[in-house]
Amino acid sequence: MIRRMTEADLLAVVRLEQENFSVPWTEAGLRESLNLPGYLFLVAEEEGKVVGYAGLYRVLDEGDVTNIVVDEQFRGKGIGTHLTRELLEEGKKEGVRAFTLEVRFSNMSAIRIYERLGFVQEGIRKGFYEKPLEDARIMWKREPEQ
Repeated sequence: MIRRMTEADLLAVVRLEQENFSVPWTEAGLRESLNLPGYLFLVAEEEGKVVGYAGLYRVLDEGDVTNIVVDEQFRGKGIGTHLTRELLEEGKKEGVRAFTLEVRFSNMSAIRIYERLGFVQEGIRKGFYEKPLEDARIMWKREPEQ
């Protein structure tokens, strides 16, 4: 089940951040962002447990995908694809016409998901990630004009 994140989900999301990112968001940062206009967070839930989450920061008609993560024990089940697809749909409902994200060069599973959903690489951010130091692919998905 995919749904909007609430404050009750914060500890589970912080755990996902700490277990999966070398420079994780803090609980305070997530809590503050959750309550700011322009941010959208979704969680994936299985059997009452938060097993993934995704975030989007909207500025006018552009959306920056902040993070997408699925608990390691639940990977390979399509949850990441479903989360990403739902995030894009919710963003579109809020007026987003172009989505962007950065992804580690080595994260091929995420890159494949993004490409299947219509993202294309449009640039490189040298040394964007730390711990370990790695370049990022800058990817965009632009919605057709209506």
